[in-house]
Amino acid sequence: MIYTVVVTRTGADTLKQKTEKRILRLLDEKIRGLAHVPEQQGEPLRDEFEGYRALHVIGNRYRIIYRVERDIVSVFVVGAGIRKAEDKQDVYAVMRRYVRLGLIEVPEAAPKPQKKTRK
Repeated sequence: MIYTVVVTRTGADTLKQKTEKRILRLLDEKIRGLAHVPEQQGEPLRDEFEGYRALHVIGNRYRIIYRVERDIVSVFVVGAGIRKAEDKQDVYAVMRRYVRLGLIEVPEAAPKPQKKTRK
């Protein structure tokens, strides 16, 4: 199955911040590659990014943050950037700001099954 890859407005904004053509080309190649088995690429994210995946690019230095929607056979790229822990330009820090501002949605976590009590 081939997925439609959609780069959201926030994804495009984060890509525009990259100026080096070589990096942009490599990110673009990886984004286009998400059309094929996106669930097997990247790693699932946790906590506030539950439901999203991160694809490591260029020696684990950059990340592409995306969500797979199977119902509509689409992959939504919401961000791409450098992984630089403790820096305000870190891709995860930027994505947290976008979430706070309501620019990207975080799917609600599925309700956890409740334990049955014995009588």
